[in-house]
Amino acid sequence: YKRVVIEDGKVAGAVLFGDAADGAWYFDLMRQNTPVAEIRETLIFGQSVTEGLRGLDPSAAVAALADSAEVCGCNGVCKGAITGAIVEQGLNTLDAVRAVTKASASCGSCTPLVEKLLILTLGDGFQAQTGPKPVCGCTHHGHTETRRRIVAEGLKSMPAVMQALEWTTPDGCASCRPALNYYLICAWPGDYQDDKQSRFINERVHANIQKDGTYSVVPRMWGGMTSSDELRAIADVVDKFKIPSVKVTGGQRIDLLGVQKDDLPAVWADLNAAGMVSGHAYAKGLRTVKTCVGTDWCRFGTQDSTGLGVRLEKFMWGSWTPAKVKLGVSGCPRNCAEATCKDIGVICVDSGYEIHVGGAAGLHIQGTELLTKVASEEEAIWTICAVTQAYREQGWYLERIYKWMARVGLDSIRAQVEDPAARRALHDRFAYSQRFSRVDPWAERVAGRHTEEFNPLSRRMEFAPA
Repeated sequence: YKRVVIEDGKVAGAVLFGDAADGAWYFDLMRQNTPVAEIRETLIFGQSVTEGLRGLDPSAAVAALADSAEVCGCNGVCKGAITGAIVEQGLNTLDAVRAVTKASASCGSCTPLVEKLLILTLGDGFQAQTGPKPVCGCTHHGHTETRRRIVAEGLKSMPAVMQALEWTTPDGCASCRPALNYYLICAWPGDYQDDKQSRFINERVHANIQKDGTYSVVPRMWGGMTSSDELRAIADVVDKFKIPSVKVTGGQRIDLLGVQKDDLPAVWADLNAAGMVSGHAYAKGLRTVKTCVGTDWCRFGTQDSTGLGVRLEKFMWGSWTPAKVKLGVSGCPRNCAEATCKDIGVICVDSGYEIHVGGAAGLHIQGTELLTKVASEEEAIWTICAVTQAYREQGWYLERIYKWMARVGLDSIRAQVEDPAARRALHDRFAYSQRFSRVDPWAERVAGRHTEEFNPLSRRMEFAPA
């Protein structure tokens, strides 16, 4: 889908959905305030067609971009910065360009254009990625092969994995250590000891760091439900610790923004005392289960969507996944809980529950696909847990569910959850892992565990061995 808005003979804006390759060209026309009257009839078809009709080779479209044309909007990288780095620093791979310029290092939507710039600049010297993408630069093994060998060879520690798979660095890097830590947690629940130092800062301190160095705290609200006691406790914490901002989130929770790091344990203690646990708003795991009011209050509700959402969240909270997971449960096809843009969504109907999978509503916008339909709430829970476990076991680290679905295929996922024996096995493995995952990290810290993240370095050195 394309829409180009023209005012006074010049491009005032553009909306591209799907194929966004011409985004940089439209943006450059808009920024340069270029008159487009002569090319108006072909403007909507993009740069290649437009320039081709004007006598230029369509393959020259990328070359025709000005050096000042922005290629990567996420990181503000222009064409000239990319081509200059390629020439001056001898870059010949996409990963090298990402490392040096940050182009294509965020959402990835500009990746095709960056690759075209590599081809334009280097010609045959461009080394395109072939075969499975390695976990990182420390190994030539891809994610799937790494996960397979961890299980097949019974590798239960990070050094064992690195030795068996011939890692090229002794301790790994900031990319592979979090991935291996997750793969080991998933493969060996109860046996593998989580390596806290292989997690990102947000997961180490159980809160999201903000741009000013303070943190945000989000207590869990089961299925978006709360009570006057919980709200009073939150208000008391805000007043006591002078927390500057309180915001209602899109996931039906309350976010306390601007908490000082030293105050985090005390904030958690007060919230714990009111019966609240971590919302894992920082985690590569289950975030929220958004619900509508369902048959409790709504005239159109077909099932108890709130009750189902609460049951799901209370069973699934604390689970670790390759990337964040958000659920939604809508009580009827009107879809007030926006279930069809969640990683996993439920649409309640008179005859049962439709289970949807693979939605996204962030940098990438995508509706869910219908996975299956079940008749009972119990079947819905079993199916959702089975899908989640399949994703946990097959997904690559940092790969959202919609990307996993695109890679393995919806039919493959459907076959796993519609086969009774396979569904039970997946559900049982998920339930077993939850025995070790449903632990509130806030309560652990209040009880005196994992204090190292909150002790000043000078204090830690007092107890260091001589």
